[in-house]
Amino acid sequence: MKTYRIILLSCFAMLVLNACKKDPITSYRGKVKFETLSVSSKMAGRIDKIFVEEGQSVKKGDTLALMNLPEVTAKIMQADGAITAAKGQLNMAFNGATLEQLNQINGQLNSGKAQLEFAQQSYNRLQAMFQDSLVSQQQFDEVKMKLDMAKAQVSSLQAKQDEVRKGVRAEQIAQAQGQLDRALGAKEEVLSAFNEQYLIAPADMSIETISLEEGELLTPGYTLFHGYKTNSVYFRFTIPESKIYDFEQGKELILVNPYTKKDIKARIVAIKQLAQYADITSTAPLYKLSESIYELKVVPISKISEQTFYINATVLIKH
Repeated sequence: MKTYRIILLSCFAMLVLNACKKDPITSYRGKVKFETLSVSSKMAGRIDKIFVEEGQSVKKGDTLALMNLPEVTAKIMQADGAITAAKGQLNMAFNGATLEQLNQINGQLNSGKAQLEFAQQSYNRLQAMFQDSLVSQQQFDEVKMKLDMAKAQVSSLQAKQDEVRKGVRAEQIAQAQGQLDRALGAKEEVLSAFNEQYLIAPADMSIETISLEEGELLTPGYTLFHGYKTNSVYFRFTIPESKIYDFEQGKELILVNPYTKKDIKARIVAIKQLAQYADITSTAPLYKLSESIYELKVVPISKISEQTFYINATVLIKH
């Protein structure tokens, strides 16, 4: 009987030793994470075409979707019209008045001079009659006022004629140039908005989800594509305050995939306190509810290109 007891205890000890050799890990469990990317539009429009599928890997600069932006197209036409009008104004400013405009001003000036001559003659006649007391003071004043008005009109037409002959003032040319520059700037702004019809991958990434389908309306800021940045894997661990002093930023760790049994050499790059209990995602919350919880962000420093990682898969810290 004693012999059987010794054999049983020996077998139990061997089982314990084998278990220790096969599972040299602690209770610290974390999750595999990837840096996330979201692609949205600055403009509202309808989705014409989606060029990628969920699960597809894309390169930075690849076109993900094409949008229909009818309002932008209309604004481009308006900008082209404003540019044409501004160029016409600038050409008129540089070239000066046309022959028809000069003839029109000359005709107005000749008519004004004829009116001035008639007013002058009327004034001369009434002045002699006024001196002989043949007309009243009011009649004489009315004729004198008409003479002054005729002189002022002729002076104004002569000044306008001189301006046309000398050419347009520099201020008018500058004003026309400013209108053209403004129209060109407006078109550049519209063309920049027009480029928003293409949704472009901001980095090498894998497409995780596509939230809308072709033909649906995409509003500004709404995420159409959500995915993960290529080669951006890291690991997230939640540690209670009673154990946080076992870790420090910059410390190197050995992680292990519990399913493939492959080791991963990694380094702690950040330690931060989690403000809310809802943020805690540990698979084995071995801590008191009154304890503060901290998050370790751990990045791999060994070559991991041959290993496969899945988002939110479990990873463990070795002794």
